[in-house]
Amino acid sequence: MGRVVLVTGVSRLVGGMTCRALAADESLDRVIAIDTVPPLHSLGRADFIRADIRNPIMGKILAQEKVDTVLHLGVIMTPKQAGGRTLQKEINVIGTMQLLAACQKADSVERLVVKSSSSVYGCSPRDPAMFTEDMSARRNPTGGFGRDSVEVETYVRGLARRRPDIDVTMLRMANLVGPGLRTTFSEYFSLPVLPVPLGFDGRFQVLHINDAVAVLQRAAKADGLSGTINVAGSGMLTIRQAARIAGKPFVPVLPQSGAVVQQLGGMLGGSGAFDAEQMQFLQFGRGMDTTRMRTMLDFTPEHSTTSAFRDVLGAPGRKNANLGEARV
Repeated sequence: MGRVVLVTGVSRLVGGMTCRALAADESLDRVIAIDTVPPLHSLGRADFIRADIRNPIMGKILAQEKVDTVLHLGVIMTPKQAGGRTLQKEINVIGTMQLLAACQKADSVERLVVKSSSSVYGCSPRDPAMFTEDMSARRNPTGGFGRDSVEVETYVRGLARRRPDIDVTMLRMANLVGPGLRTTFSEYFSLPVLPVPLGFDGRFQVLHINDAVAVLQRAAKADGLSGTINVAGSGMLTIRQAARIAGKPFVPVLPQSGAVVQQLGGMLGGSGAFDAEQMQFLQFGRGMDTTRMRTMLDFTPEHSTTSAFRDVLGAPGRKNANLGEARV
């Protein structure tokens, strides 16, 4: 029996690249691409269906096409991508609820893979050195993409309880970096001068977009795989190490000045690239244990945190600089 895979969010970069990679896999019988607008990039042999995951039509698509595997990559990372924070939340949360409801009713669905984010762990001075998948945030995200991700995961766990016959996998990915990929994280490092909280130097991990696509492709085909898995490149960097690799000067700011810095962001970078909610991340950073990624998925990213950052955000002449990595 052929495999039929449905991928949401294909008009954006990660969704489009993942859909194209799956379409090139001859072991899959068919790949169906879903989004509200036609993508500008090629999806290979995938069949594109223009549809909104918030619409009940998703149930008909799953049933008629006999979809057995769903990759939900339609969670939007920044308000700019959605056309505003209100629409971003509606697509992320309400859209996910409707898609999961359609999956619950579809007898053909056997596997669900959801792209989640390390942002669910929040940022706090009480955080562990490394979060494992069984740990919860010491301080929950208060808004934006992080809060949406927490709500999305709650609804996904609900589906897993109601349909234990579906293999449900959530991939909590570190900050993604890649050519042409614009996120709050990448836009911060696009500023000509980086605001850094006075007295702090947060640690972080990143995941190269090529590795993100590879791990999504593997999860889509992993029979019997279920649960939550952290995904990140090996090693860590600190904000100041990253600033040196990016060739950017940084200026110390008071940790309480996030809102003020955000207002000045447009003056600094011309795009309002700084988000006040980033300040806690810049202070305390975040680390994830990736043991499950290597054992359950048998996956090791090709790029480490440092090599991925250098490849995408490193300044010319500094991409090969030996600055080391932060160690726990």
